[in-house]
Amino acid sequence: MKTPIRILFLATFVLVWAFNSCTQSEQATPQTQTAVVEETQPAGGGQSAVKDDESAKDIVKVAAGSADHSTLVAAIQAASLVDALSNAGPFTVFAPTNAAFNALPAGTVDNLLKPENKEQLRTILFYHVTPGVYLADALKDGQKLGMVNSQNATVSVKDGKVQINGINVVGSVRASNGIIHVVDAVMLPPASN
Repeated sequence: MKTPIRILFLATFVLVWAFNSCTQSEQATPQTQTAVVEETQPAGGGQSAVKDDESAKDIVKVAAGSADHSTLVAAIQAASLVDALSNAGPFTVFAPTNAAFNALPAGTVDNLLKPENKEQLRTILFYHVTPGVYLADALKDGQKLGMVNSQNATVSVKDGKVQINGINVVGSVRASNGIIHVVDAVMLPPASN
């Protein structure tokens, strides 16, 4: 008795599939299909162009929503890193505040934001990013983190307070693709030998 039911179910499935295939081929010409594909691709071509107001915000969107990180966001944009930091990651970002950037020598930020200094800016920003998610309470005194610019940064923990290269971590915010540790100074990469 079960075999005729299976045959009936299979026959119904094949008929529905055949009907849908015929209907779709009659409704959509190759030109129409191409237009649909073109309309669904993000305008910017990268992850940052995807519109999604329902999911948790990625690192760039979290930073963009912070009034204290507008200089960092401008630097990320000038360095063409928006898409890279919007991708799945996971990343740990040590995010300097506007005050941290303002503490640099006069004219430094303006100079770094110039197109001709893009690679130098990228190197500095990459020194603030490490692959993986490192929660503040999991960081250990003396721990070395391999940063994206291929150099190491050193963690210190004293009395429960975390520092990276002697710079204070003053807060942390989770993002969909990692974690942001707010820092009170800009980390400059060590000079290469």
